[in-house]
Amino acid sequence: MKNLKIFIPIFFLLSFFINQEAVAQAYTTAGGIRLGTEWGLTLQQRIAKRVTIEGILQKGITKDEFVVTALAERHYPLISKRLNFYTGAGLHKGWKTNDELSYENPFGITGIAGLEFTIGRLNLSYDFKPSLNISGGESPFYLHTGISLRYVLVKQKVFNNITKGNKKKKKQRQKAKRKKNNNSKDWQIWKNL
Repeated sequence: MKNLKIFIPIFFLLSFFINQEAVAQAYTTAGGIRLGTEWGLTLQQRIAKRVTIEGILQKGITKDEFVVTALAERHYPLISKRLNFYTGAGLHKGWKTNDELSYENPFGITGIAGLEFTIGRLNLSYDFKPSLNISGGESPFYLHTGISLRYVLVKQKVFNNITKGNKKKKKQRQKAKRKKNNNSKDWQIWKNL
């Protein structure tokens, strides 16, 4: 807990010293490892402005379970685009890794809330991820926390270039359509008078 009290202010201080060019390089796709009350892999994909989906494959340290979690998350920038608070929810499905256990495979709802910081191609996050098992599981409620270290696979600039290209093509089509409509004056009788 003492390390966490030092860790969070460092996030805030670093965000003040990042230049404007670096601030514009938020991620679109990032993947990496997750360590905490369980260990595993995580992959985040931006699907809209400030909205990501995240997939987590995890193996419990204290539980004999393998769990797959799918989450939709909303990001709220703090100070800059590089430091975000995020919340979200989704579903999880687990499988027992030990057949001698008496409970069924878990399935349920998962929430998430955390802080993330991106610098260059590295994304670091700390989150709290409570899970409610609708069926199965060792207990009806799990409380997970973790630190994720992700590598930015696709930067935001790539995503922006694709969307800018699509917007430009759409504007060109609209302009051509207006020009075509202006050239066909059959319906504009009052202009012929």
